[in-house]
Order: sequence, then structure tokens, then C-alpha cells
Amino acid sequence: MSSSLFVRSFLQKSLWTRVHFTTVAVKGSQNGLNNEQPQLEVREITKDRTKQISVDTSIRYLKSAAYQQTYEGQPVWVLYRRNHKGAIAPRKTRKTCTRGGQISCGNPCPICRDEYLVLHEENVELLKQFICPHTGSVLSYSKTGLCQKKHQELLVSIKRAIDSGLITFDVSRRHYDYSEYYSDLN
Repeated sequence: MSSSLFVRSFLQKSLWTRVHFTTVAVKGSQNGLNNEQPQLEVREITKDRTKQISVDTSIRYLKSAAYQQTYEGQPVWVLYRRNHKGAIAPRKTRKTCTRGGQISCGNPCPICRDEYLVLHEENVELLKQFICPHTGSVLSYSKTGLCQKKHQELLVSIKRAIDSGLITFDVSRRHYDYSEYYSDLN
């Protein structure tokens, strides 16, 4: 089990580091039982996005305490605010946040910002955050703040998940009292 904290580092080259606390089982303890001790692992948060994160790692990240602490139980796009010039936001979001494997803008979209969020049809919990719970339609990029490239990847992943049966949407049935309508006709 691991959790993560963001720590400001003035001594290192990068501005931010991510500190992971992992538990390691220690053998040879009292009564032959294994005790778990926390171990500290430090990773730099960089703008490099050439390293591919597996889908399994992304799914585990969505269940971790670090994810819960970062996004506070809300969808990943809720806390995101776009930077734009002027008082009125542009109608379309930027084409892409990454160029040449590096983040090329100051405020990347919610998916490009966090390297552990992978858009894939098996990552159902992440995909459901971008689907309207009332209508079952995909939320617009103007609402979620995704760049055009990640929005297209999102649409493809959601379609594949629906085709494979991983995501279903059921509309609740409404029951009407037709006696009110028939009484007006008589």
C-alpha cells in the first residue's frame, strides 16, 4: 500500500517532488509474525511524459490514499481552472498540452497534468467521471477542460468500454398515473 504527498523542494532541480510511503514486510520479528514498516521513496515531478504508465498502475492509483487526498473524492476535472487571456474564455480548449513528450504549457489539462491518469477502456472508474450521470452522455471539453487530443482519446476509450460491456447506462423507468389525463378527456 502506498500513499503520496507533494513536498516543495528548493534544493533540487525540479520544483516539486512526490513522496511515496510504502510498507515493507520485515521477517524475523516476534512470534514469527511479519511486521510492516514504512519506507520512504522520493520521485521528482517533471514535465516529461515519454514514460508510459500501465493501466494496472493507473487503476491502483485511483484506489490509493494519494488520489483521495489530491482530488478530495471529486472527479479529476472539478478542481481544474483554465488560464486564458481576457475575461471571456475561448470556446475551444487547446489542441494538446504535450509536444515532443514534454508538457508545453503552464497549465495542462487534468489528464495531462497527472501522469498516473491513463485513458483506457479498462480504467472504468476514471472514464465514469467524464460521463453525465443523468443522461449518460460524455461531458463536453469546455466543461471538463480537457485538451482536444485527450478529449478524442477519452471518446475512443469510452466507446471501446461500452462496446466491450464494461460501462453500461440504465435509465430509470418512470411510472405515470394516467388517471389524471383520462379524467380530463371525459
